[in-house]
Amino acid sequence: MLGRVDDVMNVSGHRISTAEVESALVDHPAVAEAAVVGASDATTGQAIVGYVILRSGNEPTEALREEIRGHVGVKLGGISRPRAVVIVPDLPKTRSGKIMRRLLRDVVEGRELGDTTTLADETVVQAIRDRAASRTDED
Repeated sequence: MLGRVDDVMNVSGHRISTAEVESALVDHPAVAEAAVVGASDATTGQAIVGYVILRSGNEPTEALREEIRGHVGVKLGGISRPRAVVIVPDLPKTRSGKIMRRLLRDVVEGRELGDTTTLADETVVQAIRDRAASRTDED
């Protein structure tokens, strides 16, 4: 596995690349963009949490979230299926367009956010926090 160490999750002893899961998420026809982070999990060490932006014309329903989770399981295997898929209006990005996964990890872990001065739109993080709060411990 090549890449940065923070781009690899350890789920039940399996090393899973965030890029691999993100590719499977955006392979779903309803998903426009995705970001994946590992969240602490007492059972598996880390659990996969995916944040997705839907393509226009798709409604953010529970059925669609489950369909997206299942799609990843089919493409990559059950161990790579996200514990949660959070449908968000946007992802936290720097002014140059890079997704700030650190902030997504902070949100899913319930930690205080670090420096957010490089965000292009700081309101995105609060919207994600609101959505993530309604998705905690779903599975």
